Amino acid sequence: MFPCIAKLSLFATIALAATAQTAAAGASAWDGDAKSGIRLITGSNTANAPTFLRAGVEIRLASGWKTYWRYPGDSGVPPHFDFDKSENLKSVKVSWPAPQRLADSEGITIGYKDGVVFPLKIEPKEAAKPVVLRIKLDYAICEKLCIPAQGQAELTIKPGTTDTDGAVVTASENKVPHLQPLGADTPLAIKSFQRDDSTKPARVLVDVAAPAGTPVTLFAEGPASDWALPVPEKAEGAPAGLQRFFFALDGLPPGKTADGATITLTAVAGRDAIETTIRLD
Repeated sequence: MFPCIAKLSLFATIALAATAQTAAAGASAWDGDAKSGIRLITGSNTANAPTFLRAGVEIRLASGWKTYWRYPGDSGVPPHFDFDKSENLKSVKVSWPAPQRLADSEGITIGYKDGVVFPLKIEPKEAAKPVVLRIKLDYAICEKLCIPAQGQAELTIKPGTTDTDGAVVTASENKVPHLQPLGADTPLAIKSFQRDDSTKPARVLVDVAAPAGTPVTLFAEGPASDWALPVPEKAEGAPAGLQRFFFALDGLPPGKTADGATITLTAVAGRDAIETTIRLD
């Protein structure tokens, strides 16, 4: 009996030490299985930081598995973030790092492989008090078949702290496409677009500038989640120094028209990513 008690005591000590290390590192415990898992991590929230706090939702993925962007493409389900059970939380904004174009038997999907961190911008109700952030995350993961997944995590986040995981959150923030107007004079820019009504369905041509030799990936989203625009494809005929893409005005909700619709274009080139809004007048 005594050796068993000693072993139990040793295991309890190890568990407590592991919990303390997790808290010190500014991260919650993982919730998941061998295929995927989620946790919350803090950013660097120094005493002289703005009134919001920084954190991240991290999804880990086993080799060969993927999860989805806010618009998943031909198939898939985007993550759903629920922070309703948090304490001292006024608002939270989730940002989306630049995704990848992923081709498989289901078609072209948009998402992430090898894991992802979604940056969070947190506004407390009372700035002087910590936020107890609680998340319930519904998401989908896919290898050959796609399956639903769910995770929950809790983490206390307060100002005046700098954690080792802050660099992870910062790196993910740097992957979020930055807003940019049409025709901007920058190395990566969406220069112009035109609507071509000579085809059925009509299509949109988009010209993108990028550093020489840098491949570009383009994504197009409709004005609401019930739009299912195709993933843009490369096209011929681009002016010198530009890359041209096209997508059909297909996948519109019943009864909707593209006239006057606001389309969000996201261009990714290497480590740079931009987001530009166009209006199909």
